[in-house]
Amino acid sequence: MSEIISVTESNLMLTPTEVLEHIWCPRFTWFMNVQHISQHEESRYKVRKGLEIHARREAENQSYLRKKIGVVDRQISVYLGSPKLRLRGIVDEVLWLKDGNMAALDYKYTVAKEHNVVFKTHQIQIRIYSLLIQEIYGVAVNKGFVAYIRGRNKLYEVDILPEHLDEIRQILDEIFAIIKTGRLPKRTPQRNHCADCCYKNICV
Repeated sequence: MSEIISVTESNLMLTPTEVLEHIWCPRFTWFMNVQHISQHEESRYKVRKGLEIHARREAENQSYLRKKIGVVDRQISVYLGSPKLRLRGIVDEVLWLKDGNMAALDYKYTVAKEHNVVFKTHQIQIRIYSLLIQEIYGVAVNKGFVAYIRGRNKLYEVDILPEHLDEIRQILDEIFAIIKTGRLPKRTPQRNHCADCCYKNICV
C-alpha cells in the first residue's frame, strides 16, 4: 500500500503574506492552514495587487532608482520558490549589484513613513525575499530595497543580517509546527490587532 502524503506536512509552501499574518497573530496560521477557513478577502487582495502592479510598471523605466545603488542587471516579477524552505513568492525585481551581491527590490503603492523609516512589515517581506534569493541563487544577500511610489518614488535600503534570516527561518518552523500538530496557538498579545481581524467573531 502506497504511503499517503499529507499536503499540510510536506507539500505546502508558504507565501510572504502568510508569514506576515502569522507574525500579526499566530491564529491566522491555525484558521487558514489547520481549520482551512478562508479569509474571504479575494476582492480586496485583487485591488491591492492591482495597485502594486501599477506602481511597479510606473517605476520600472525610472532607471535612476537603480543607478544610485549600483545595479548591473535585473529581472522583473521573479517567482522564487524553495522546497527546502517550503516558501514561495513573487518579488518585483531581483537585482545584481556591482559588488557581486544580489538584492530584492519591492515596490509599494503607498507613502513612506516620516523620518525615512521603512514599515516593519515591508522590512520583513524584503528579508523573506532575501532568504529565498540566497537559497536559490547561492549568492550573498546583505541588503534589499523598498520603493515607495506615492511620494516622489522614494527608495530605501533594508539591512539583511544573518540574524534577520535566522529569525525568518524560526518563524517558518513555528508555522509548520502549528500545521503539523494542529494545536491552537495563543492569540497575539497586541489586542488592537483583533479589531480588524476577519476571524474575530469565531476566535475564542
